[in-house]
Amino acid sequence: MHAASSDVQRAQSPPFSDASSRVARVRASAMSRRCYLRFIVFITIFDWHCGVLALSFEEERTRGVLTPFDCRDRDFEPMLALQRPSPMLKKIAYSLVASALATAALAITATADAQVVNVRTDRITTGLTFPTFVTHAPGDTTRLFILQKTGAVRIFNLTTNTLLATPFLTIAVTGGTSANDEQGLLGLAFDPDYTVNGQFYLYYTGSGTNVVSRYTRSAANPNIANTAATVLLSWSDPFTNHNGGWMGFGPDGNLYIGTGDGGSANDPSNRAQTIVNMRLGKMLRIKPKIGGTTPFYTSPKSNPFYGATTGDDEIWAYGLRNPWRNSFDRLTGDLYIGDVGQNAVEEVDFQPAGAAGGRNYGWRCTEGNNCTGLTGCTCGSATLTPPIKTHAHAAGTSGGYCITGGYVYRGCAIPNLQGTYFYGDYSSNNVWSLRYNGATTTEFTVRNTQITPSIDGFAVNEISSFGEDANGEIYICDQGASAGAGSIYKIVAVTGDAVCAPPCVAADLNCDGAVNGSDLATLLGNWGTAGSGDIDNNGTIDAADLAALLAVWG
Repeated sequence: MHAASSDVQRAQSPPFSDASSRVARVRASAMSRRCYLRFIVFITIFDWHCGVLALSFEEERTRGVLTPFDCRDRDFEPMLALQRPSPMLKKIAYSLVASALATAALAITATADAQVVNVRTDRITTGLTFPTFVTHAPGDTTRLFILQKTGAVRIFNLTTNTLLATPFLTIAVTGGTSANDEQGLLGLAFDPDYTVNGQFYLYYTGSGTNVVSRYTRSAANPNIANTAATVLLSWSDPFTNHNGGWMGFGPDGNLYIGTGDGGSANDPSNRAQTIVNMRLGKMLRIKPKIGGTTPFYTSPKSNPFYGATTGDDEIWAYGLRNPWRNSFDRLTGDLYIGDVGQNAVEEVDFQPAGAAGGRNYGWRCTEGNNCTGLTGCTCGSATLTPPIKTHAHAAGTSGGYCITGGYVYRGCAIPNLQGTYFYGDYSSNNVWSLRYNGATTTEFTVRNTQITPSIDGFAVNEISSFGEDANGEIYICDQGASAGAGSIYKIVAVTGDAVCAPPCVAADLNCDGAVNGSDLATLLGNWGTAGSGDIDNNGTIDAADLAALLAVWG
């Protein structure tokens, strides 16, 4: 399905070796004996009669928390003070807060040798037909939504542990009828305001096209969706493979869409490097809109080629071969991309939260860190963004042929795994984890003996996707070799699954268990509207909502 092309596979350079130095991470353990370099974000609201917002950053070597200043305390120098929260202020505030959060989360600390936290898998459901994705709706801790490649969206009830017999929605797709078919229903993303507007988006293949459409849930039954669709994007795809298929809303509220290079070997038309009138081999970034005329989206002005003749407005990044599964770290906002290789290397690409768009991940000029030698390419260019981790096409527990990108663990059931990125490989059935501190990968761990087979004795052997629930716990889609053989597994502590549900307060806009910079960014991004962030439900996001958010910060 997301396999490499049929070219002869040949192992070349070995994967990145992990750096010997241990650059550790912030852990939420009271028993931790580490020295943290904390960054405190002081967000002060005062004189709202005049509408002044001031932000200041302070660095200290103490146990820090994100804390708002008392409104009466004026003994600081504001970094910025504006009469109204302008669009520029919102942009600066988001950038500063995201940067501070990322720095705090990745603070350097001296540690002893890292200890591997063992896990296992529990099979939660089976009988699925080629499942390609599993996810949750915003704030919904009771259900998982599972895509079947043949066109159905299924619901698994986490409370009753049952797979609902009636699909949430079934659509017509092209392909998706066998395990090796790369076409069909591939991606699902829920609108951040799904609880209010009931809108969600599907990525699927049509006849010679890839399509992104919007749907809405039924007003009468939350387990059923309306079949009427609004097509947002549709683009030609010359071959049946390399369709990409992932979508996700970023912390900025925009919809990110990963597209493949269009298929065949060596990207024959160099589509991934072509940025004019070409959506293939890209990471697109759009803002869906309601009503009006086509197109039913806008391109953010911060997109790298917005308004220019040198590139398409929708493009955020390019140089991708088949970004099969990707994800945002729900805590930091960092973007992880699993890009399937051709003959030599599988790779994990990365974009830190708050970084500008326009990154070129190299394909078809590079595969991993290897120069392909194809025409029209310059290897070794400083304009190319290398992967953070590679896996050579080779046998063994570190080798792979068809990478499946995963998720950074942010659940509450296994706290020592906080910040660990889980991912795997569809062909080799290897499952891995690592940590990335913005410069170096550490704690690379082969999880095969823990993940496959599961504790129930069922083998996880067709890893089509990873997913997460509303609490940040991670799941694995096992596509199965035939119709009805697909399953969903949950990664749990080796001692067994733990029941935990971080409380979701009103100001926790993304319901991740913390009121932090992501929630602030959402509130500021929707300032003056009735969207996500209207904490007091008065119809407008304003100073009162911001004050309510700051009151429960952390």
